[in-house]
Amino acid sequence: MVINYETGLLTKDCYTAFEPIYNDFKECAVQEYKFELPPLDYSNFLDAVEKDLIKCIVLFENSIPAAFLIYTTSISEAVELNIIHSYRMENAEEHSHYLIGEFLRLTKQDRADKVVCYPMLGSQKLLINEVAQFGFKFIGIVVLRFMMFGTASREILVGANIPEIEAGYKVVEWSDEYYGYAVNIIREAFENSADALFDPRFKSDKGVRDILTKITENVYAEFLPQASSVLLYEDEPVGICMMNLTGGSIANIPLFGIKREHQGKGLSKYLLDKSIKKLIWMTDNGERPITEVNTTTETNNFQALNMYRNVGFKEDYNYPQAYLPIKY
Repeated sequence: MVINYETGLLTKDCYTAFEPIYNDFKECAVQEYKFELPPLDYSNFLDAVEKDLIKCIVLFENSIPAAFLIYTTSISEAVELNIIHSYRMENAEEHSHYLIGEFLRLTKQDRADKVVCYPMLGSQKLLINEVAQFGFKFIGIVVLRFMMFGTASREILVGANIPEIEAGYKVVEWSDEYYGYAVNIIREAFENSADALFDPRFKSDKGVRDILTKITENVYAEFLPQASSVLLYEDEPVGICMMNLTGGSIANIPLFGIKREHQGKGLSKYLLDKSIKKLIWMTDNGERPITEVNTTTETNNFQALNMYRNVGFKEDYNYPQAYLPIKY
């Protein structure tokens, strides 16, 4: 049997035919693709497509939907490729070739001044050779978790023996008055980091302001100012550890940085300790049913990995963060 492939954006005339493959993706998203929470149900997914919040490219195999690719250009300064999925995960590499080709065609104008980023979570690692053929580069990312229950995370934190900080330093909760200082801290901490390769917002004050605003205004997840810690030196902010909450139970560290002249003093561990203990207090006192705290760092950032391990985090899994640089 000859197989004919066609690609095109998802439109209303194929909503019914597309539903089985979307539901197939939804059923395996947590286990196979490491989604923290189940994806949108089908009606809400279609609503997001119709509002142009996300775009969905469909691969038709002899006129039947066989695979799809979802991306967005509306959340950051990057073109964000979210997922490539084949029905029952069959012929994934072959399908991805057609989908990525169409994706690059449709985003050609956007890519004139935007990086493409693609976190290849879970089984999407299997596509790495195919993705590399289109010129993508890769950074290894580690996901770490501090589990509130069922592991030794709390015991490790208690035994970490966090030293008291030097005179002149103190840690306080987040307040909007620190916003301007936070922009400077985060830009300095991230502008030359691997993160800036696939999220160029870290390279400018304007971009960092966009990230901070979306964190503090609950765009990405629910912001937790009471668990977001700010390191002060002589009453001026010099470090920050921000916390937000997904699905009411999964805490995440979206931003963490300390100004260069204050590094090397154990202040990062002290700052992190304060935020984690605040989350533990919130959990134990019934304020929030928090089950874990997670974060990410590069696989070769041994200093950060050791810090997280020392306060009770454990590496869960790693994945290739793919990015396609701007071609000037």
